[in-house]
Amino acid sequence: MSAPLAAATVNKESMRSATVYAILICISSVHLMNDMMQSVVSALFPVLEQSLRLSLAQIGWIAFTLNMTSSVMQPVVGLVSDKRPAPWMLPVGMFSSMLGMIGLAFAPSFFMVLLAVVFVGLGSAVFHPEGSRVVHLAAGNRRAFSQSIYQVGGNFGHMLGPVMTMLIFLPFGQKGAIWGTLLAATAIIILMKVVPWYKTNLAAHDGNMQRRKASGSVKAALSPKIVAIALAILVAIVFARSWYAAAIGNFYQFYLVETYGMSIKSAQVPLFLFLAAGVAGTFFGGIMADRIGRKKMMLISILGAAPFALFLPHLPLPFVYPLIVALGFILQSGFSVSVVYAQELMPGKVGTASGLITGLAFGMGGLGAVVLGYLADARSLSFVMIACSVLPLIGLLSIMLPKDRKEAL
Repeated sequence: MSAPLAAATVNKESMRSATVYAILICISSVHLMNDMMQSVVSALFPVLEQSLRLSLAQIGWIAFTLNMTSSVMQPVVGLVSDKRPAPWMLPVGMFSSMLGMIGLAFAPSFFMVLLAVVFVGLGSAVFHPEGSRVVHLAAGNRRAFSQSIYQVGGNFGHMLGPVMTMLIFLPFGQKGAIWGTLLAATAIIILMKVVPWYKTNLAAHDGNMQRRKASGSVKAALSPKIVAIALAILVAIVFARSWYAAAIGNFYQFYLVETYGMSIKSAQVPLFLFLAAGVAGTFFGGIMADRIGRKKMMLISILGAAPFALFLPHLPLPFVYPLIVALGFILQSGFSVSVVYAQELMPGKVGTASGLITGLAFGMGGLGAVVLGYLADARSLSFVMIACSVLPLIGLLSIMLPKDRKEAL
């Protein structure tokens, strides 16, 4: 090989392994706005409970509708987009969420709230698989770290839910949701910059994959049986994390009011701390996973959270604050890692893997919200919190996962 040709080849490889931080920041900021719109729904729960006289079971059904709409559609969108990627669907999804925000602000009844939530869920279902593909293209050789940047945006958006409850919805009520349309409009503007880059690099990535397949440099995939077992274990881990997160995110504020006599406003503080620590944990987990491996990081995450989850329902109030920070940090440190692990289990199916894991997380959380809502009405909030505290122990199954696969996809 001549020196100029060798230099050109090295240059192309270095470009493929480089991380495009500008695109990662853009798509992460859109993820923040997308998930802020979703968090508007849960942030409205205390307001809707009083203004529309909803039961805890109905609150659970609202969360279920949001999460299941996103869950059912995300793997479908991911499967379709793996065959025919559609960058233009990113702004279309944001427009659907905008319609949902308008509906939430003016919904006069429980069923109209559910309809509005469907539009928010559909927008999220479209955004997440395509957003994960953008991250994959921009990640270079730092996949877990790049996925953590993307997930930090979403987690930060969820973190702001309690803040919105305190500053917007308690003072202004249901109509305060209309401000979410500004989030959607801003996201669409940013996506108008991301979509052209996405189109160009998607074509280059597809061409590179064709050349690698022709040259035989793509490693053989794991057997279907091993992949199926690994995905089943991931599903169990996502189940445990999502149901526990549903208990904290949807009902812990009511538990604090009932158990410790806190006001709805002051009960947002521990919930905010849990979500804020989760943002930091997501970022840290991505960095560590690129160093120690995806499997180890997932094991540390969910098993490390187990002792804190078991202690939380039994502590005096002053000890709740530091413990819930540690719990949120450790529990969420493995979420973005599980997405990357699934992508590497399924080479060439980035959208399907991302939709399956992130969509499943939302869906499991939604199902958990309904079941836990009924349990809370039938038994008590204390029973729900104690029962859910054992869920992180399911993370022991991660020991059975196969080793990481880090070849280029």
